[in-house]
Amino acid sequence: MSERYDAIVIGAGVIGAAVGFELSKKGYKTLNVDKLSAAGHGSTGASCAIIRVHYSTLDGCALAYESYHYWKDWAAYLGLDDGTPLARFVECGCMIYQTEQNQYLETVLARARELSVPFDVWDPEEVERRLPIATAAKYGPVKLPNDPAFSEAVEGQRLGAVFFPTAGYINDPQLSAQNLQRAAQAKGATFRFNQSVTDILQEGGRVAGVMLADGSRIESNVVINVAGPHSMKINALAGVDGAMNINTRALKVEVAHVPPPAGYDYEHDAFVVSDSDIGCYSRPETGNHILIGSEDPACDERIFVDPDQWDDSFTEQWKTQVYRQAQRYPGLPVSSPLKGVVSLYDVSDDWLPIYDHSSLPGFYMACGSSGNQFKNAPVAGKLMAELVEYCEAGHDHDQHPLQFRLDHIDFVLNTARVSRLRKVNAESSFSVLG
Repeated sequence: MSERYDAIVIGAGVIGAAVGFELSKKGYKTLNVDKLSAAGHGSTGASCAIIRVHYSTLDGCALAYESYHYWKDWAAYLGLDDGTPLARFVECGCMIYQTEQNQYLETVLARARELSVPFDVWDPEEVERRLPIATAAKYGPVKLPNDPAFSEAVEGQRLGAVFFPTAGYINDPQLSAQNLQRAAQAKGATFRFNQSVTDILQEGGRVAGVMLADGSRIESNVVINVAGPHSMKINALAGVDGAMNINTRALKVEVAHVPPPAGYDYEHDAFVVSDSDIGCYSRPETGNHILIGSEDPACDERIFVDPDQWDDSFTEQWKTQVYRQAQRYPGLPVSSPLKGVVSLYDVSDDWLPIYDHSSLPGFYMACGSSGNQFKNAPVAGKLMAELVEYCEAGHDHDQHPLQFRLDHIDFVLNTARVSRLRKVNAESSFSVLG
């Protein structure tokens, strides 16, 4: 005997849970199904969970600044009053070095001015005053540690930076997804874990539901693919991948956790840092550690994998990222034990998300979102819920794309910018920065 829902969401990461929450708020009877054991146990739990408001694209900047307002007042957004422990937004700010690689942030600052995003410009002396364990010396372009010139700073050149105060990180990304699950359940949503989707059902030329690995048949006229690194496989099951200009793949990523230079309280005195001069980003981590990720410089190998068959062990990339961070923080302990996270990101061809319907009526997707869309989860949930309503009401989204209003910042997003049919966006960084 089959079950029936108004909408099935494949995935219960932070974006999948947000989609379930927003649809439930609109009165949909929803089911989130996830192959893992709890909400946020996949890429969300491995996310660096950075909340930043700077992007090179106007739409990316707008989505991020709008989303900041939801994280800023997370409790009010969720509407929970039952004592549920909530994820915490640590609003420590974000500093971005001005480098040749990012065109000295000219485009980023233009976008910020357009949207009235606050920022401060710091000269090299101010950078070192605000972050006294750092040197403002220039080391780029990014090199591998075995390069003879790796440890040599460029003589006579120092880097300034831009600081965005409306930024920081979420202390527990997994908990944020579970908060959204709880909020959705309070609106009547259902979640089912430890179940893989094995087929996308179709009848009469549109989606009709899903089949699960245990043989369950679950019917719905709306199915939304928010499967993270498995999104490419779900799109293939639905037969919609051939009708997309932008596709997604699963990318192996490594993040290092190391202690700071001796005597410095990094957890409480530092902030998020984006450093394209050394090819790393970093943020404070619980327990007075530094979390170090890669900004995907051209000299590094990108390892795309089958999300069901991949090696989750650390590689030389871990050491490479730590050595690069030691360029910036000369006192950084580089012989630390291998600690951190190895995970998969769901990456699109231009590293920008796909929030769209598909060539199969009733089948939707929120894909290509890993690495730089955690911060946008609340707004992505709202966007997808409105998109479902728009398309199911009979609108031709491909010809007349949904115009999605961002209420906090008074901006209208033309969702053609996040379409599966868009051309590769040349404004993208083609990296985790989006």
